Amino acid sequence: MRKKEAHILIVDDDEDILFSARVWLKKFFTEVSCLSQPKNILKFLSEKQVDAVILDMNFRKGFENGQDGLYWMKEIKTLEPQLPIILMTAYGEVELAVEALKNGASDFILKPWNNEKLYASVNLAVDISRKNKKLNQWENVSIKTNQYQLGTKSPAMREIMDQIEKVAATDANVLLLGENGTGKYVLAEHIHELSERKNQPFVHIDLGSLSENLFEAELFGYKKGAFTDAHQDYAGKIENAENGTVFLDEIGNLPLHLQTKLLSLIQNRKLSRIGESKERLLDVRFIFATNENLKKAVAENRFRKDLYYRINTVELQIPSLRERIEDISNLAHYFLEKYRQKYHKPDLALNDILISELTNYSWPGNIRELDHCIERSVILSHEKNLKLLMPQDEEMENTIVNLNIEEMEEILIKKALKKHRGNISLAAEDLGLSRAALYRRMEKFDL
Repeated sequence: MRKKEAHILIVDDDEDILFSARVWLKKFFTEVSCLSQPKNILKFLSEKQVDAVILDMNFRKGFENGQDGLYWMKEIKTLEPQLPIILMTAYGEVELAVEALKNGASDFILKPWNNEKLYASVNLAVDISRKNKKLNQWENVSIKTNQYQLGTKSPAMREIMDQIEKVAATDANVLLLGENGTGKYVLAEHIHELSERKNQPFVHIDLGSLSENLFEAELFGYKKGAFTDAHQDYAGKIENAENGTVFLDEIGNLPLHLQTKLLSLIQNRKLSRIGESKERLLDVRFIFATNENLKKAVAENRFRKDLYYRINTVELQIPSLRERIEDISNLAHYFLEKYRQKYHKPDLALNDILISELTNYSWPGNIRELDHCIERSVILSHEKNLKLLMPQDEEMENTIVNLNIEEMEEILIKKALKKHRGNISLAAEDLGLSRAALYRRMEKFDL
């Protein structure tokens, strides 16, 4: 069974309880942390992202009324109002359970617990936590959208923004084309924000980061018992976007057999989970993106022609950063302000010489490369003097200091990306890697 990506915090003064609960839950969730002192909870939560808390109700010897747990639950709720908390005690009374639930606990468990019951309770709490986070994300989407995209000085980008304003009000399928790092995600989110679905889910699915054997399950969901590890019904990511927008990134990565299923979904607005015969009506708006040449993929029979014509009702070619050099200065100042605040260096500034250096570089990695460049420069600069750390030129990339395999691998990946101007498909082909394998290495080397 694949572990669910979630961080669980267990708080109990009994080390045996902590050990037993952690060992059991680690089978199902990627990260399980333990605290034996409740006074450390708030500091921990301020430093870590947690999806659910299991909290003991009694920490003081001689006190068995559960008031400790209720007190600390209130403190947690002050810091994280929507964080699910499961209260646990060896002294179970109906009145105490009712009081706990009234005060905001997501569940109440008695020691010694039943393992299956504990898992079910925590799993439900994680699902609740995720839904709460999604709601916050949807409510604040206008705040989160990168507004620098709207202030473009580039004629090519202004034309794109005009087209986006026209298409956003419709439910037409949109295909965003462009090199890696040009801001396709930001633009997809902006289309959603301008649409009538703006208060509904915006679900981003990066097909480039999914392994092929997970595509169908993650996208369409599955029925309990559909395969070996399907222990419960699972709603796929597309189904979770009901009434909202699905952004399918790197659509060129979708295997042919799933292209047929996606085409049927787009045409009929009906979805079937794996192992399920019934069809579910679905109301979503689709936005697609890729840096691959889909016309070439169609000619090579790697992408269905009918799907291509179905997804590109409106096709927008996003210009690369070197095609919109008018925006480099504004983007650089935007990132500088972002990282000055993050790293507490308010006096750093960009002067005309540094801006000229930025505009004279080709930026094969586009906006993402500029972002990383400014962040790296802020981190390594002194308090008042910004030292611009530009990407290495080709001569430096060709200099291999030693025969360390990882160092050589990173250099080759950088050279391939630069050679193909950030095009992942071409770079991967040149390196003899799959797109997914190249993405994993880019993440490894923070490229």
